[in-house]
Amino acid sequence: MSARQEGIDLVLVWHMHQPEYRVGAERTPRMPWVYLHALKDYSDMAAHLEAQPRARAVVNFVPILLEQLDDYVQQFAAGTLRDPLLQLLGRSDAVPFTAEERALVLNQCFHANHTHMVAPFAPYRRLRDLAQAAETHDAAGYLSDRFLYDLLTWYHLSWTGEFVRREAALVKELMTFGSGFTFTQRQALLELIGRVITRVAAAFRRLEESGRVELSTTPYFHPLGPLLVDFGCARQARPDLPLPQSPRYPGGAERLDWHIAAALAEHARRFGRAPTGLWPAEGAVSDGLLQAAGRARLAWIASGQQVLRNSLRRAGRDLGVEKDCLYRPYRVRPLADTLCFFRDDRLSDLIGFVYRNWDGGHAADHFVQELEQIAAHGCPDGRRPVVSVILDGENAWEYYPYNGYYFLSALYEKLGDHPRIRMRTYRDWIAEHQPNLPADVDSLPALVAGSWVYGDLTTWIGAPDKNAAWDLLVAAKQAYDTAVASGRLTPGEVAAAGRQLGVCESSDWFWWFGDDNPAQAVAGFDRLYRDNLAQLYALLHLPVPENLARPLSRGGGAQEGTGAMRRAGS
Repeated sequence: MSARQEGIDLVLVWHMHQPEYRVGAERTPRMPWVYLHALKDYSDMAAHLEAQPRARAVVNFVPILLEQLDDYVQQFAAGTLRDPLLQLLGRSDAVPFTAEERALVLNQCFHANHTHMVAPFAPYRRLRDLAQAAETHDAAGYLSDRFLYDLLTWYHLSWTGEFVRREAALVKELMTFGSGFTFTQRQALLELIGRVITRVAAAFRRLEESGRVELSTTPYFHPLGPLLVDFGCARQARPDLPLPQSPRYPGGAERLDWHIAAALAEHARRFGRAPTGLWPAEGAVSDGLLQAAGRARLAWIASGQQVLRNSLRRAGRDLGVEKDCLYRPYRVRPLADTLCFFRDDRLSDLIGFVYRNWDGGHAADHFVQELEQIAAHGCPDGRRPVVSVILDGENAWEYYPYNGYYFLSALYEKLGDHPRIRMRTYRDWIAEHQPNLPADVDSLPALVAGSWVYGDLTTWIGAPDKNAAWDLLVAAKQAYDTAVASGRLTPGEVAAAGRQLGVCESSDWFWWFGDDNPAQAVAGFDRLYRDNLAQLYALLHLPVPENLARPLSRGGGAQEGTGAMRRAGS
């Protein structure tokens, strides 16, 4: 075995995503997850990478998340906050809470992992216990304004990142102070939140400019690309899957091209250069999605392991047998020259779901040992493996002690010092292998459409309410096409309606429908989806269909924090 073949290349991909939460002419955020994850997870992830000079990673940002982060930065700079929770945090004690504000605080400010974000703090636990007792005895109205201001303060303290807690004296001071927070103290906390959020995008840009991070993108509003192009592709992995009544999404391929082009342009504007590759929403790929990536001249995309397995089986091959290996890129010709990387599902899920219950150092040791086993066995033909570990970069950490601080610190240190594991980015791997790409890349005749969830598309289509949601979107798209073709809209109105259509095309709405998510979260996203569709009709100067007033969801069924783990911090 040559020196080039010894060991492995490891590509860590952290995917950062939140959907559009701003609705209406005033663009008031309906949910706080963008700024809360910036305060806790995006800031911590950047700090970990900054602290380990030898660490390398791909960090994927969905453009609509970055756009909303910018909005928060501008709100703080102007001193005109639109987010309801932030407004209340920085409000004078002299202003009493309205009934609506009381309900907002009590409903929202315990949305955190109770084991790691509430229980460690005795004052926060007392607030929780008092709120639960008041609810049990139908006495929530007796909770004082001081109680609510303390709850607001502790909620935001619990959502501070571990690096923020270690570096900001104010956080330590407030946590020690415990209760009865003054207006001045809450204002100081609000100013700290603004500073942390303002630094996030700049920190990742510096990391990319230094060559330690590759920043990649996703189609602008995170649409489920394969389904935009063809509902029927969902039956490639699940032949018996029920589909929407509508035969297709009209003009879906053009809409996917629009999302990709908008994402590439926004990424280049924000970070100074266009991205090399793209993480499709939910790692969902198909031949149609790959063709769109090829039209955009993207060097790489990535998806889940089961997609590769399904695609090989359809070609009469099998993963791990003869020459086929998970740990190398594939090219699907003649569809596109874009390289397709596939994640190791088991390794990715160890970080996402298993190691949270382990000691951080032991978990990092175990992960390194798993990689060493791959290095020892390699690929069947002896080529150097390139191992893709791809997962959500935000929601896993509230399930870890200390926001994953000890695990991630140990992991980056051990990987950075390892003699046989090279931390790489896809851009670096492609540049290194460019002269020999035909030999270092395998081929597939086609992709079986699927995602990083079960290798299929059933998370977004097939259930009655998911299919009904698609039918509503198809009707809205037909209305949009008719209105645009009529010529009665101004160019500005066409642009605004096209953007709003993009919001409605997000995969998130379809993900939440179904019985495997918490009922309260499902209801919130159901309403947000229908409100966005209603806003699209308003922008088209059309009456809002009556059926948009009726919920699509049948109630949900999962317990809070289980089925919703990958979404929105709930």
